[in-house]
Amino acid sequence: MKSLAQESWNKGRFFFGHKLSSVQVIITYYILMTLMALILFYLPIFRQPDSHVPFIDMFFMAVSTISVTGLSTVPISEVFNERGVILLEILFQVGGLGIMMISTFFFIISKRKVTLKQRQLIMTDMNQPRLSGIVRLIRTTFTILLGLQVFSGVAFSFYLKLSGYFHQWVDAFYYGFYISISAVTNSGFDVTGYSVSPYANDFLFLLAIMVLIFIGGIGFPVLVDVKEWLSFKFSKRFNSFRFRFSLFTKIALLSSVILFIGGTLVIFFLEKNHLFNHMDILGQGINSMFYSITTRNAGLQIHDLNDFQTTTLMIFALLMFIGCSPSPVGGGIRTTTIMIIGLYLFAFLKTGENHIKIFGRNIDREDIRKSIAVFMLSIIMCFSCIIFLTAIKDMSLLSIIVEVTSAFGTTGLSLGITEELTTIGKLVITVLMFIGRVSMLYTIMLFIPKKPSNSGYRYPTEKIIIG
Repeated sequence: MKSLAQESWNKGRFFFGHKLSSVQVIITYYILMTLMALILFYLPIFRQPDSHVPFIDMFFMAVSTISVTGLSTVPISEVFNERGVILLEILFQVGGLGIMMISTFFFIISKRKVTLKQRQLIMTDMNQPRLSGIVRLIRTTFTILLGLQVFSGVAFSFYLKLSGYFHQWVDAFYYGFYISISAVTNSGFDVTGYSVSPYANDFLFLLAIMVLIFIGGIGFPVLVDVKEWLSFKFSKRFNSFRFRFSLFTKIALLSSVILFIGGTLVIFFLEKNHLFNHMDILGQGINSMFYSITTRNAGLQIHDLNDFQTTTLMIFALLMFIGCSPSPVGGGIRTTTIMIIGLYLFAFLKTGENHIKIFGRNIDREDIRKSIAVFMLSIIMCFSCIIFLTAIKDMSLLSIIVEVTSAFGTTGLSLGITEELTTIGKLVITVLMFIGRVSMLYTIMLFIPKKPSNSGYRYPTEKIIIG
């Protein structure tokens, strides 16, 4: 019996250690974390008295929390008490920063050795191309983001109290830290029922929230690069050596700035004579900037989305579909993907070349192929989900488009149809949220064999008519 048990253990260890790829292990971790969140949500200590939530809605909430999306089929304030909201904030860290980042950081502070297998899992979870510097990336990113949440949480709390938004310090700290954590982790959950609409005319506060959203969605490697650049700039080596940002940092920053400015201008001109017509030019600009950045990352909102024009909502859906940069706390196809697609089309139309040159570098063809695959499969998946949801329930097509892109981009904005979804519809949205969190690329890799087949021969090439 002992030998049989030992043999079974060895087989299980072999299976999990060798049969599963890093992508499969990471996705398994997120599934287990979702189930753990589901169990915690059912504990009475985190619930409002006599609150009853069907299983499918609680499961939906668990997926939305771990994927830091922000969509909910039930009013959060009617289900969770203050302890439940604090639990949500903790789970935002797990879903936003990543399971491997948090676990590895505790390994670092406890001075335990990070094994090669753990480094490979970290590399997968954070979508990094190489192992070198992965622990330093964890340490720097975790310190920056956690420190930013604490600092902004304290600053927001004092600001909300001294500005007269709250009369009690407890309430000011409660909501100050919630807004801070929600912005940095890009969760977008609405615990009050009015999101950040009470601060619609407080432009300084809105700008501060936008900065946090931008930092949370720009990508972890960018934060490390900027931190090292600042350290390098104020060191003695600054005059002797030239600091070089990575190509990823340059493309991530460029694409984010282009999308931010482009989105701001389009929203401004669409709504300046509509929803923003009662505002002065400054208010129109700030509100346009806010929606340009929150639709790609956080999901916080000032107005009821139903008040926007149809064209503006379609722009919102496009921005949510794109999402934020890779290796951050958001979802979507990611900014670098759309940037590579755009550069590839530009190069093809201008010179007919099939390679991309930018910042004195050539983009690897494998990255181009991955970008095209992610882009096309994401469109197919979202389009299929939109068709399916329209078939199972009679709802506005625009509402469904916004709901699907919001789930895939892990944004959390909605036109109010989330609670009206059928059970099957809610399951479809949960799948979209989960894929948006782990990324379409890893979802593709989940079904690709670890070792591609090599038949030893190739078929002849033949051209066909295109277009």
